Amino acid sequence: MRLLHFADLHLDAPFAWASPQTARLRRRHRRETLTRIVQVAREESVDAILSAGDLFEHERVSPDTVEFLRTTFERAELPVYLAPGNHDWLSERSPYATVRWSPNVHVFTETILQPVRLADGVTLWGAAHRAPANTDGFFDGVRIDREGVHLALAHASERSLLGWQESGKQPHAPFDAAEIAASGLHHAFLGHYHRPRDAERHTYPGNPDPLEFGEEGDRGVVIATIGADGSVVRSRRTVAVSQVHDVTVPLSGIAHTDDLRAAVVAALDGLDGCVRVTLEGEVPPTVEVDLRELGQCAPRLDGLVVTVGQLARGYDMESIVDEPTIRGQFVRDAAAIEDPEMRRRVILTGLRALEGRTDLEVA
Repeated sequence: MRLLHFADLHLDAPFAWASPQTARLRRRHRRETLTRIVQVAREESVDAILSAGDLFEHERVSPDTVEFLRTTFERAELPVYLAPGNHDWLSERSPYATVRWSPNVHVFTETILQPVRLADGVTLWGAAHRAPANTDGFFDGVRIDREGVHLALAHASERSLLGWQESGKQPHAPFDAAEIAASGLHHAFLGHYHRPRDAERHTYPGNPDPLEFGEEGDRGVVIATIGADGSVVRSRRTVAVSQVHDVTVPLSGIAHTDDLRAAVVAALDGLDGCVRVTLEGEVPPTVEVDLRELGQCAPRLDGLVVTVGQLARGYDMESIVDEPTIRGQFVRDAAAIEDPEMRRRVILTGLRALEGRTDLEVA
């Protein structure tokens, strides 16, 4: 048996960091990603599609997106199994409850694992989040009481990964990896963590299209081949429509605002999609760092965000040397150092120290 597993698509996500135009484009890309997922399912001749939660955003999903979901799954002409997560949790007004899904779509609705037959000797156990938070673990105390191969589909947090995964991730439906083996389940297909992970008894596919800057890992959909003994062979397929990049631009050596803009433009050369630029280094005191203006320097991109990292202002030495301050006296005293390079390094290190900065090392 072959299954396609995906999770965490987050249709109708807000993309609050983006301009309205970019946010609309990113949301359209998420729909196109689902279309690609169904296409890959056909190409790979899978027996069913598994969605492990956060398919959409409960509070933001539009009626048009709901109809897009319904018809996309209907036209897939494959069995589709949906396990609601904490972002698309099942309520009375959730599309999971209100939509008349086509007969090939099965929505898990209980907070405890419930079985459905996938094939002779193969059972899929699934569960749903019925609230946006505080859902208990799905695997604690579960014991399979029948023969055959048993798989699970859920949106859940393996506890040992909380520090390894993206910061700020909450432990919704937490579990320990050992609980899966103890339950008698052969494998669990999971959602929630956006970074992909292949463990012995469970799989996180990662979000199929990038959501945030800084994402890592070979995410996409997982094609799982299930052996007669419950063994699982996994491979990934890329289905992303969006491209997201993080770029750091060092600013040491720039002399004026045009240099700054040129450095940003050069760093963006060859990139597509959405890019976050982080400015780092030291700039002369006369250089104006206008993040909004810099954010307009690559209109060909889907979106550009310019942020400041460890960015510091240089010093106007002519003004400082005339100051009746400790800082001014320090610069006047250091002027006696004969070696020009040594004098520069001592002055910069001292001025940074007087400001309480930690980046004392001078290049």
